[in-house]
Amino acid sequence: MKKILLFILSCCILLPPTMADGIEKKEKKEKSKADSIKTGWTFGALPSTSYDRDVGFKYGALVNFYNFGNGSRYPLYDHSIYLEYSRTTKGSSLTQLLYDSDRLLPGIRTSLEASYFTEQGLDFYGFNGYQSKYNRAFEKDDDTTFYLSRMFYRQDRKFIRLRSDFSGDLPVEHLKWFAGIEFYRNKIDTINLDRLNKGKDENLLPSIDGGLYQRYLDWGIIPAREATGGIHTYLKAGVIFDTRDNEPNPMKGIWTDAVLIIAPGFLGDKNMTYGKLIITHRQYFTIIPRDLNFAYRLSYQGKLFGDMPSYMLPFVFNSPPNYTRDGLGGAKTVRGILRNRVVGEGYLYGNTELRWKFIHTRLFKQNFHIALSAFLDAGMVVQQYKMNLDGVPATFEINGKQLTREDLFTNEKDKPHFGTGGGIRFVLNENFIVAFDYGVALRSKDDGKGAPYINLNWLF
Repeated sequence: MKKILLFILSCCILLPPTMADGIEKKEKKEKSKADSIKTGWTFGALPSTSYDRDVGFKYGALVNFYNFGNGSRYPLYDHSIYLEYSRTTKGSSLTQLLYDSDRLLPGIRTSLEASYFTEQGLDFYGFNGYQSKYNRAFEKDDDTTFYLSRMFYRQDRKFIRLRSDFSGDLPVEHLKWFAGIEFYRNKIDTINLDRLNKGKDENLLPSIDGGLYQRYLDWGIIPAREATGGIHTYLKAGVIFDTRDNEPNPMKGIWTDAVLIIAPGFLGDKNMTYGKLIITHRQYFTIIPRDLNFAYRLSYQGKLFGDMPSYMLPFVFNSPPNYTRDGLGGAKTVRGILRNRVVGEGYLYGNTELRWKFIHTRLFKQNFHIALSAFLDAGMVVQQYKMNLDGVPATFEINGKQLTREDLFTNEKDKPHFGTGGGIRFVLNENFIVAFDYGVALRSKDDGKGAPYINLNWLF
């Protein structure tokens, strides 16, 4: 670990120092610090576009509005309103509204969310990490030897989430109470090949009778009553210890929370009651004031009691201002690892990141800086989902290919999944942060290949 951190630090130090010298000279000519304090409303916006030959062309936009009040608390805002809308030509969509403020209710921080997702190709790789094999050749249509379908490891999901979170100060300095409620409506199905193939003259997706997800249903690994999803409501309560110097872009401090989550059966449609415990610790160390720091995050999220439905396993819970994510794997948890690659009833994950803010300036009368980062992420299942493989035949056929049970499953317990890479951040007024990362898997080809990520904010 020490060697990895020294290597990352060396890479940053070896970057051209002349740029930093030039910026330092330029900053001497800037106006006073008081002129850089923001007041009132401001915003940052980005278009949302991409293309995938299967899910279609993505189009949309996101915007984040901030109100800094009279500027006395800058860079802390009084109100934040985040809006995102995007669609693809094949039917996937995202509609999201987030609100965050410690001024709406006196002495209480309020975080609200209303989100609706439709995903034509949600990642599904099975459960318990390395106990479920991932074979990339099944998705590669440039080699027909092992090719099954580009959508073999996919499922269809329509998903509504409504969330209200509240926190306030306790008599102990830096300690806060936390309480909230989240409503989920998950509708799960197999891939709709007719929709995905619509308008195509070539590169058609072959019929695979529902892909891996349908096989899990046929073999009884996923109970029949969970096949199409369900409705669940989470009640949350916990404590937060927070000494960060700057919430969206901290250079030093600690942010630790412990949260108990309970899903009462009478508040859902499956009569399933269960509870989870989430403990997350984040810490930030200043190496060079204002410019260079090191940050890490460690989190345990596990089932305490009850029976969790399989479709609720791949969620990562956070206290405000962060919110629930899909995981583990992907842009917001373990970069370089396939999204939802690490799924179980309990898991550990961690992130380490070196952050270098090498340009500070003013742009269009706004405070602006650019930062580079290098990271090492990891995650693993520590509480397995009970997979009954008795119904899995020794041999079977998919899309004309003869497969064996060993092509999809192993007997091994999960091990850490490592991802590493680097990124760049463009930061407006310390709060609106556009993030570009690239991560690669370290341990195994079963975790996927390198992937780029475009998001907002630091990871934690």
